[in-house]
Amino acid sequence: MNHDITVVLNGFKRPEYLEEQVKAILNQTIKPKEIWLWVNYDPQATFPDKLEGVDVIIKSSRNFKYHSRFCIAMLCKTPFVAFFDDDTIPGNKWFENCLNTAKEYNYNCIVGGVGIVFTGKDYNQHTRFGWPTPSNDIKQVDFVGHAWFLPRNIINSMWIEPPLTLDNGEDMQLSFFAQKYYNTVTVCPPHPVNDKSMWSSLKAWEYGANEKASSWGSVIPANVFLGQRTWLLNECINKGWKLLNI
Repeated sequence: MNHDITVVLNGFKRPEYLEEQVKAILNQTIKPKEIWLWVNYDPQATFPDKLEGVDVIIKSSRNFKYHSRFCIAMLCKTPFVAFFDDDTIPGNKWFENCLNTAKEYNYNCIVGGVGIVFTGKDYNQHTRFGWPTPSNDIKQVDFVGHAWFLPRNIINSMWIEPPLTLDNGEDMQLSFFAQKYYNTVTVCPPHPVNDKSMWSSLKAWEYGANEKASSWGSVIPANVFLGQRTWLLNECINKGWKLLNI
C-alpha cells in the first residue's frame, strides 16, 4: 500500500516555532512526500515566502479560521495527510506510530495527538488521552486535536453537507461527519512514558499553554469560545454523533 504523506502546517500566531517544526517533520523515520504551509492571516504574525524543506506556501489575505487547512488538504494527491497545530513539535516516530495505529483499523480512522472522550454534554466534561495522559495503549476517543493523521479521502466527509458552523469546532465536526458517512473511528495512538519519540507533541505545555491559544482567548473571549464548543457538541449529538460514553 502507498503510504505517502502530505503535511499541512497551519501558520497563524506562532511563526517562531515554524523552523523547529519543519525540522522535526523532516526528521521522521517515515519521511513525508511534501510539506505545505497554509498561512491563515494574522496582522501581527509574519511568515517567510520561502523556507527550506517546505514545498508549498499558501498565504491568505483573510483569516478563514479553523476549517481552512482541511480545505487546502483536498488538493493533496497523497493517500495520507497530516496536520499540526502551530505549537506542535512531534517526536521522530510520530508518523510511524500513526501508520501502525491506523493499520489496526484497516486505515479507516482518524489518528490524533490529543484524544477527547466526553463524560457529559458540557464541553468541559471530558477526559483527555495522548500527551496529556501518556499510555502504551491505543485509545478510541470521540475526537482528536493538536495533530491529525488520516487518509485524505476521509476529509471529503466534512463537506458532504454544510458544516454546522465555520466559527469553531472543525476537530469535532471532522470526527462526527467521518463517523456518519464513512463509519470512521477516531483514535489516539500510544504515547509511552519512556519513549517520547512516538509522541505527537514534545513541547505542548511550553509552546501551547499561553495567550496565543484559541482556548485561552486569543481570537474571542475564552468563555465564548468554550460556549460555542458546548453548543456544537450538542448539535452534533442531536444530528446523530455516537459518542463513547453518552
